[in-house]
Amino acid sequence: MDIRNEIALVTGANRGIGQSFVTELRNRGVEKIYAATRRPETIPAIPGVVPLLLDVTDDASVARAAATAGDTTLLINNAGVSTFARLTDGTEQDIRLEMETNFFGTLRMVRAFAPILRAHGGGAVLNVLSVMAWMAYEHSNSYGASKAAAWALTNGIRYELAGQGTQVTGLAMASVDTDMMADIEDEKSDPAVIVRAALDGLEAGSLEVLADVRTARWKARLGENPALLYPQLAATAKV
Repeated sequence: MDIRNEIALVTGANRGIGQSFVTELRNRGVEKIYAATRRPETIPAIPGVVPLLLDVTDDASVARAAATAGDTTLLINNAGVSTFARLTDGTEQDIRLEMETNFFGTLRMVRAFAPILRAHGGGAVLNVLSVMAWMAYEHSNSYGASKAAAWALTNGIRYELAGQGTQVTGLAMASVDTDMMADIEDEKSDPAVIVRAALDGLEAGSLEVLADVRTARWKARLGENPALLYPQLAATAKV
């Protein structure tokens, strides 16, 4: 698809990857972008960028956004949260927040905007996922569970929306240099690089974009025995 012809809506648009999406869409000639966030007052005044109040965890907020942005043809589901909760001893409140935002928030947006996309010829959905959908770690396993659910959602809606001509692309990456990851020591990608890869893939018609080498390696190993993926488990597992 030629995104210059699209009207985009980006969730979580006030910082990090979302902010980079807004910038890159403008750089590529998209004339109208809804920058959706819970704090629209933080969106700078930029020609063609329309601040939009949105909380993806609230049904009424999503419905109002759909009513306001009824000309949307490209939906970018970027809004997300990480509490770094462990599954075994993290608080249930944190775990539910991640699932409510990262899975159900994306689902709410898709359900609200699918009819809008259909009315405009199909359009496209791009869901921001994570390598954590396919791996375990000392922390963030609750986040990983929510992103695994979002990956399954992405695969499901791709199938369900194919009949209305909607392209569904999943974007997965490892650590990115954003506020969310500020306190984590790790090799981090520039969000602008991730976003360029995502939009290149979207325009090329790719159904999935693996935006860095680590992500591609983990995706390729999905079929391996867990004892090989996690050597620390070998003492208690039979390979």
